[in-house]
Formats: sequence, structure tokens, C-alpha cells
Amino acid sequence: MTKVKKEKSINEEETGGNEKSYQELIVNINPIAHPLASRKLSKKLYKCVKKAAKLKQIRRGVKEVQKFINKGETGIVVLAGDTLPIDVYCHLPIMCEDRSMPYAYIPSKVDLGSSAGSKRPTCVIMIKPHEEYKEAYDECLEEVSALPKPV
Repeated sequence: MTKVKKEKSINEEETGGNEKSYQELIVNINPIAHPLASRKLSKKLYKCVKKAAKLKQIRRGVKEVQKFINKGETGIVVLAGDTLPIDVYCHLPIMCEDRSMPYAYIPSKVDLGSSAGSKRPTCVIMIKPHEEYKEAYDECLEEVSALPKPV
């Protein structure tokens, strides 16, 4: 039994762990996950989240993000497209549109949580602007704002 486990772990190391490709992650997204970030934009958003998390400039989780959207805080809202049930966070895009906040969906809540420095999956994060990562933030803001909004 231990030999089988060792063989599996060796195969995972050869393939680069158990990371899924962008195409595999897209299969599991919700029907409401629009606008969906491209592979390139998703990577940029993950990097921006990682930089913001180091400086404690993020809001994590539905309750916290909702509270600070209501208070008028600005930033980019990043939602995970594979969150079920969708009732948990389906009201957030409407709140963002009402306040003219940019938002985008990414394919994986596990990747979103790990980029924020957490071991737990996270379904929504708000990235607040900061001078330390201004270039990355502005680039993400421009691309997320350019995404077509759902009708």
C-alpha cells in the first residue's frame, strides 16, 4: 500500500504537483461568472492579490467585502467562479455595478485563497490601492475595467 502512495507522489512531482490548467478550471465555473478574466489577467490579479496581502491591503470574504463596499471603500473586487452555491455571493456584482467598482471572476477559489496567503479557499477578495504596488494595481484596474459587463 505504501508503494502505491510513493508512486503517486513521484508522478505528481514530475507533472508539477496537482495544479490544474486554466482550461480544466474553466469547466467548473458558475453560469453567473461573467466577466471572466483571461489566463493572463488571472495571473496578474493573483500577483496583485499576493502583493496586497503582504501589505495587508485586502478585504477577504463575502461579509467583509460587502461591508466595505457599503462603506464606500474603493478597489478591485475579485470573485471566484467556482463557488457553490452561487446564492452566497451573487449579490456582490450588482453592488459593484451600483457603485461603479470594477470586478472580475477568476476560475478558482483555491488559487485565490492561496495567493492571499491563506490555506483556505476564498470566494471573494477586494484589492485596495496602495503606493507599493501602484503599477500592478493600475494595470489590473485598466484591464478589469475594459472587460465587457454582463447584460
